[in-house]
Amino acid sequence: MSLPNDLLYSKEHEWVKKEGNTVRIGITDFAQDELGDIVFVELPEVGDEISVDEPFGSVESVKTVSELYAPVSGKIVEVNTELEDSPELVNESPYENAWMIVVELSNESELDELLSSEAYKELIEQD
Repeated sequence: MSLPNDLLYSKEHEWVKKEGNTVRIGITDFAQDELGDIVFVELPEVGDEISVDEPFGSVESVKTVSELYAPVSGKIVEVNTELEDSPELVNESPYENAWMIVVELSNESELDELLSSEAYKELIEQD
């Protein structure tokens, strides 16, 4: 299972990549593996505001529907519309091609609450 060291992770299994004053967000390799084959991804619109720990979309697999929880607060500045037509990218490339949204941070200190790859690995090993 892949856990890139340059990312931060939430306890709800989202990853965060800081890019200046924005962050790119997706779900982890662990999450996509647990969900199984992804068949549908529902994401918000550019311009929407998200709040930390609040749902911002959902992922549907052959097994279940799971809500996506915002690891940070801010304004959505980009959405990966490719996932509408190719939800399987979440299974194939959770960190590169299947990023979900880019958010302009409203409170950068929220990043301090996220987990390092080592801490996230400990969390998922307990599951």
